[in-house]
Amino acid sequence: MKGETTDAWYSGKHRDFGANIQAIIRPDGLPIWTSAAMPGHLHDTSCARELGVTATLNWSAAELDLPALADSGYESAGHGIKTPVKQPTDGSRLAPDNRAYNRLLRGLRWQGERGFAILIGRWKTLRHTTASPRRIGDVVAAALHLTHFEYKYLPESC
Repeated sequence: MKGETTDAWYSGKHRDFGANIQAIIRPDGLPIWTSAAMPGHLHDTSCARELGVTATLNWSAAELDLPALADSGYESAGHGIKTPVKQPTDGSRLAPDNRAYNRLLRGLRWQGERGFAILIGRWKTLRHTTASPRRIGDVVAAALHLTHFEYKYLPESC
């Protein structure tokens, strides 16, 4: 509501309290990093910029020729982050080359979506939690470490 203060953890998009968690997924679909929980009202791009994720991904694209794939929430995040072309606001169809680009991106992004599916599908507590949004990041980090153990992604101990 205009003029009223809302809780920072309240997401107007989802009409509920929650947290924004960022993740980086390997090309084979295994999640390798998750962020701390950030307030639910923040946009994905804002969170990624504040955490330094966009700067890191832009650097890896420029210096290592490793572009990143992201959903449309990361539009204008930088040259190293490839996002789909959005539908025109006037309701007209996308140009054929933009439709082909989006189709190609969808065909490649499934692996990143698989990373979220691994976490949420395997760890039931991530589907719906009543924990404090400030603690959700710790729960996600624990799930990530257990997933690494399950997939034998842990480094060898000496």
